[in-house]
Amino acid sequence: MYNGLNVPLHYAGYISMIVAGGTVISSIFSERIIRRLGTGLVAAISVLMTAVALLGFSFFPVFPLLCLFAIPLGLGAGSIDAALNNYVALHYKAKHMSWLHCFWGVGASVGPIIMSYFLIRGSPWSMGYRAIGLIQSTLVAVLFITISLWGKNKSQESNEIKEFHQDQGIQFSELFHTVGVKPILVAFFCYCSIETTAGLWGSSFLVIEKNIAPEIAARWISLYFIGITSGRFISGFLTMKFTNRQMVRFGQAFIAIGIIALLLPLGRTLLLPGFFIIGLGCAPIYPSLLHETPRNFGSEKSQAIMGIQMASAYIGTTFMPPLFGRLASYLSFKIFPLFIGGVLLLNILMVELLNKKIGNRTET
Repeated sequence: MYNGLNVPLHYAGYISMIVAGGTVISSIFSERIIRRLGTGLVAAISVLMTAVALLGFSFFPVFPLLCLFAIPLGLGAGSIDAALNNYVALHYKAKHMSWLHCFWGVGASVGPIIMSYFLIRGSPWSMGYRAIGLIQSTLVAVLFITISLWGKNKSQESNEIKEFHQDQGIQFSELFHTVGVKPILVAFFCYCSIETTAGLWGSSFLVIEKNIAPEIAARWISLYFIGITSGRFISGFLTMKFTNRQMVRFGQAFIAIGIIALLLPLGRTLLLPGFFIIGLGCAPIYPSLLHETPRNFGSEKSQAIMGIQMASAYIGTTFMPPLFGRLASYLSFKIFPLFIGGVLLLNILMVELLNKKIGNRTET
């Protein structure tokens, strides 16, 4: 892309930061937008924004315009994440939340495959964006046609919650003074820092520190993402027997086991299973924490808190991988498992602090 755009490689970071900034902003303000428009309409408009952005990338491959289209791409992504996660948390079971995020993994895997399909055949990179933009456009049509279906669950909400959403918003100062909010924000920040840092720098750790060939490292690290996706599919069934809190602890334990596998001086023997186990550990944490939001903070506050949780997650995704990269350049990639382990410990502390503050509420 950077050759065709005639810009330096690091300019990709500018687009990434614009998208990240949009996701944070739209997540923070998602409660107010959803309260006015409703979840169904917000989902449809959000996907429309991302479709326009992707098609804009494909039809106007000029760097300043890519930056311009990155704005609706980020704003749309943040809004739909906050809207869908809260809707599922309120109206569906934990298994549905796990499977929702399992299909995120499917989509994240299919996107690069679509792009590679066009590149292998000599087509410009813009065709990959165009294909995905057209898929998004089809989804937009489906969402607008089915908007009425989103209202079916409204009858399940109490009159108190309905009146709350119709008559008033929630002040940010009130949110941050809610019991348990600060620990959960740090927990989401830490989890997404682990997931993104492991996915982005895992192959570099294998190549630089373990002397594994780049093409082999790329295949090995794909098992990490397979672990996340397959783990969330399996977690959907496990949630029928175990509570969200138990699932989070299982995930944390698996990540710890995977980190130990990377640290043990056994050569390459445990590297492959280590990354896969870390992926399996990541699988239940995010959806389980999200599904607990209404139970932890009440249905009337769940959308607003869901929004700032997502914002905190995006901040971790945006800033922690570059921080690790800077640290590794000064020290060495040996710190990779130690860095992941340190962030995991903070995540565990914050989750347990949240559970202590919230108390042992009945889980279903």
